[in-house]
Amino acid sequence: MAEPQYLDTPQGRRLAWHRFSGREPGVVFLGGLRSDMTGTKAVHLEDWARRTGRAFLRFDYSGHGASSGAFTEGCIGDWAEDAEAAIEALTEGPQILVGSSMGGWISLLLSQRLGARVAGLVTIAAAPDFTEDGMWAEWSEEQRKQCMEEGQVALPSEYGEDMIVTRRMIEDGRDRLVLRSPLPLPMPVRMLQGTADADVPMSVALRLLDHATGDDIRLELVKGADHRFSDPACLATITRAVEEVLSHA
Repeated sequence: MAEPQYLDTPQGRRLAWHRFSGREPGVVFLGGLRSDMTGTKAVHLEDWARRTGRAFLRFDYSGHGASSGAFTEGCIGDWAEDAEAAIEALTEGPQILVGSSMGGWISLLLSQRLGARVAGLVTIAAAPDFTEDGMWAEWSEEQRKQCMEEGQVALPSEYGEDMIVTRRMIEDGRDRLVLRSPLPLPMPVRMLQGTADADVPMSVALRLLDHATGDDIRLELVKGADHRFSDPACLATITRAVEEVLSHA
């Protein structure tokens, strides 16, 4: 695989990226928490873009993959800034944002910030507001106290070593919540969700569907799919959703 190129953001962070030039609207992949741009979904979408001649961008948030910084230094606001900087500097014209898990939350934030540059959204197991609803709300009083007083708490993860969640991540997340205020999505939106997702339950997707407003928003549930959503059938579902959004953008 080719070596990534690097972008220095206005905030002083250095982001690794891969880009493929092609037809607009382009497609931008926004990965999940502690994932990187070499993941199955990102690479699959780039392969699809190359086959179809579509412009495509994938990148690593700061503290992820080949980008600068430590994961524990970051928060949702930082990673949304990273995504905005990458889109502004490395793409032209309208873009389709494909957000996986945390990337789904970030895609929703950017849909409110970037206006007409966001021509459509595809979310995959979107996790809006997860720091508040999926972490803080489910923690024990002991975990909450540890996070606030010691500045961080370690959470076991089936994906590898414990995940360190910082007080800054929790507090910053409260400033980025999208399910507590109006969420207009005037672009075509396709939300994908597995019924066997143990990390982001179906109730989150249904809440997002109910909360967002727009004329072309659809949710597709895939029976038996887990949070990774990366087996061949799921990957085909993602590209079909992207193609559908492009046809309506």
